[in-house]
Parts: sequence; C-alpha cells; structure tokens
Amino acid sequence: MTINFSTIKDIDIKQLENLYNDVGWFAYTQDLKVLKQAVLQSLDVISAWDNDKLVGLIRVVGDELTIMYIQDILILNAYQNKGIASELLQQMLIKYNNVRQKVLLTEEASDVRHFYEKNGFESCDQGSLVAFAKMN
Repeated sequence: MTINFSTIKDIDIKQLENLYNDVGWFAYTQDLKVLKQAVLQSLDVISAWDNDKLVGLIRVVGDELTIMYIQDILILNAYQNKGIASELLQQMLIKYNNVRQKVLLTEEASDVRHFYEKNGFESCDQGSLVAFAKMN
C-alpha cells in the first residue's frame, strides 16, 4: 500500500461524505454543502490517498501566525493504525512549527489520548493549561 498526500482543498464531496460517514462523524454530512465549504475555507488541508480513494484528512483553521486549531483528523476505519494519521499530523506540525498555539478538542478515550500524547500534545487536564468549550 502506497499512500500519497495532497494539499488540494477541492476534494470531491462524495469522497468527503464517505470518509466522514465511515468514522461516524454524521453531524458533518447532514449538510454536504457546508462540509465542502468548511474544507475549502480551512487554513490548510492535507489529505491521504490510496490511488484515487480518499483515506484520510487533516484540516486546520487559524491565523497561521499565533494559533493553529486542528479541526478534523480522520482516517477510514480500514486504514487506521497504519501511521497515516501520525504522518498527516506531523506534516501539519512541521509546516506550522513557528505557530505558538497548536490546539485541538476531541473526545476522551484511551487510544485517542495515547495518539495525541505520542505526537507531542499535552492534555490540559495533565498540565498547567485550562480549556473551555461551548458546543451547540
């Protein structure tokens, strides 16, 4: 299996729908026009491809100078645990190395915590930071 990476934001909506639905992120696929626009308006997007099949994606929002917020990082279930998510994350972290704040909000699960900690993130409940969120 050879995975190729792309920074093209204009990804076919059916490919996006398949990826988001496969990982159970159905809130994103309720309105595909909004999902497509959100991807296009992201600060940056790196996608992972197995030939012409979208298998993963990371997208960030922010100002490119002081904050980078990792909005989405997702991999098709059949492609998980193959290092693709780590590669996507590392590519983005290298690209925005000079940005001071690199932030993400995710669900609590041991495998999720392990993934981000092994990639250099510190949970706010473990360090000196505090995090707040308001979800609709």
